[in-house]
Amino acid sequence: MTLQRRILILVCAVVLLAAVGVLAVVRASSRADEKNQPQAGGPQISRGTVSLAPGDGGRRIVFRNMAWGPHRDELATVPADAPGGPRTASGVSCLRFHSAAGTGICLQADKGGVQEGYRAVVLDAGLKETAAYPLAGIPTRARVSPGGHLAAWTVFVGGDSYAGTNFSTRTSLLDLRTGRLEGSLEDFTIRKDGKTYRNADVNFWGVTFASDERTFYATLATGGRTHLVRGDLAERTVTTLRENLECPSLSPDGTRLVFKKRVQGLPDDAPWRLYALDLASLQETPLAEERSVDDQVVWTDDRNVVYSLPGDFGADLYTVPADGSGAPARLMTSALAPAFLG
Repeated sequence: MTLQRRILILVCAVVLLAAVGVLAVVRASSRADEKNQPQAGGPQISRGTVSLAPGDGGRRIVFRNMAWGPHRDELATVPADAPGGPRTASGVSCLRFHSAAGTGICLQADKGGVQEGYRAVVLDAGLKETAAYPLAGIPTRARVSPGGHLAAWTVFVGGDSYAGTNFSTRTSLLDLRTGRLEGSLEDFTIRKDGKTYRNADVNFWGVTFASDERTFYATLATGGRTHLVRGDLAERTVTTLRENLECPSLSPDGTRLVFKKRVQGLPDDAPWRLYALDLASLQETPLAEERSVDDQVVWTDDRNVVYSLPGDFGADLYTVPADGSGAPARLMTSALAPAFLG
């Protein structure tokens, strides 16, 4: 092969690779532009005021709007008794969100640097930023305590799914009364089987708070197993209670936890089932939802929980009774990370 022919082949290859790259960019841009256009039959959304104040506007849901259009990813609100009705969007964007007692925690993309990162933003009742903290990874869980004095968040710092084993998490707790930030629950003393426990593979995620603004529950993973732990913020300790519980959510009356549990015989990519645990008797009850739910549920009241499942435009919200009765029902389309306020 002559030198001229080799050069010609090289030039053609470079041109072809460049064309493929341009096509990929155009397609990505087109896809992004498509998401900025409202989908046919989607919810009606308009810009307005969204409040986290407990008594402001009656019983309502504040959530991350997933519907395509100019308000995608913004916090939005609807009346709790009309979840399918018109939505009011706030202009504040969050990837994960939770709120209680007039305090909100918003995990969002931070586009201010050379490379995109993430941050945890504390919001007041009017969605104004009061504090912000850089995140070490991709946001996945967020919770505010019932009294609004504590916040917790979890990020992935490796891997991308709880269904696998190759991941690492970082879970932080913030006391808004003192401003103290616990950068990682891994710094707490772990009590397992009555003894102090240490291991390099420890990971935590999925915090849920009790009403005393001190006690919390979470997931601890170590040695290839997951454990429900009860934490004491004042003592900076966590104590293992039970195996094979993940992403617990404490009922408003503090008597039950709903969690996701790995069930043997289910596919590796869809291993979860929702269960309720009575904290007094430690009896487990499977909920009526038979699909795999990879989420930390939210209680609407002392009887029902809400969770997300994949939908046509990102995620839809479903509800089911927490006592094993009834059947799951879709609550909202194109929505994620709800908080029930008022």
